Amino acid sequence: MGLTAGVLAIDAGNSKTDVAVVAHDGTVLATARGAGFRPPAVGLETAMTALTTTVTHALTAARAPAVAHVSACLANADLPREEEQLTEALRSRAWGTTTRVRNDTFAVLRAGVTEPRGVAVVCGAGINCVGMRPDGRTARFPALGRISGDWGGGWHLAEEALWHAARAQDGRGTATALSHTLPAHFGLPDMAALIEALHFGHVPPARRHELTPVLFATAAEGDGVARAVIDRQAEEIVTMVTVALTRLDLLGEETPVLLGGSVLAARHARLDDRVRSLLGERAPKAVPRVVTASPVLGAALLGLDHLSAPPEAHVRLRGHYGG
Repeated sequence: MGLTAGVLAIDAGNSKTDVAVVAHDGTVLATARGAGFRPPAVGLETAMTALTTTVTHALTAARAPAVAHVSACLANADLPREEEQLTEALRSRAWGTTTRVRNDTFAVLRAGVTEPRGVAVVCGAGINCVGMRPDGRTARFPALGRISGDWGGGWHLAEEALWHAARAQDGRGTATALSHTLPAHFGLPDMAALIEALHFGHVPPARRHELTPVLFATAAEGDGVARAVIDRQAEEIVTMVTVALTRLDLLGEETPVLLGGSVLAARHARLDDRVRSLLGERAPKAVPRVVTASPVLGAALLGLDHLSAPPEAHVRLRGHYGG
């Protein structure tokens, strides 16, 4: 007969899903990895079917038919209505006695702090920011793209690079090396060829994200337009952090600021330096650092928080993930 484990931790992003089954004492009993979690793209039922497969693998490996608490940090859980819908979907699977769904940015935050206190910015394909205090107060943004006031993330940076390069090519904009480096990445002679290749699908839309590293490389070579785009990204990151700190009354206290997601984790010198410089001016007590620990660790720690697990359980769990 299987045992009831402590936490089923789920970190489900757009590109992949990580699951961990954790005992009450912080021991990791089993893990599993699956496909991304994208209800808006494939529908909730299809997304839940894929998630169920991954969770079932982990629970079976842990020999635990159920857990005390499900701690799920999910992409696309951006609004309260979406959290409620996803919570109900997970509860219906009867994986745990209790279930809590949060946006996946909370997993990055909790993975990087020793207590649930601080602010995290995730700049990957998109951009999001959350903050929390031990008393349960949180600060967050809808993070739905331009309609909710967002600017940036890898996909947006690639689009900005293309926009500037196209205008430089035809004379509407400032000259920039991007008009040469972007098409060259795909082996094309100029922006006219790249625009046509994108329009007709010869370069698949999914490959546009490859242009973000080209943008950073072009900036590193001294291109003014590319540098300006990166500086704008730094501005947006620091603005979100400052607003979150203010909402939580943490602007005047020494507070961890966690930087996560593929764009920030790459530690591009100009972006990294600019973010830290602006934080020094606007939030001088913020303590920024890049998060390298797996986000599923954060989901699991949030689960142990819910169970009021002792400090040694948190230490054991972090030891497993090297966090």
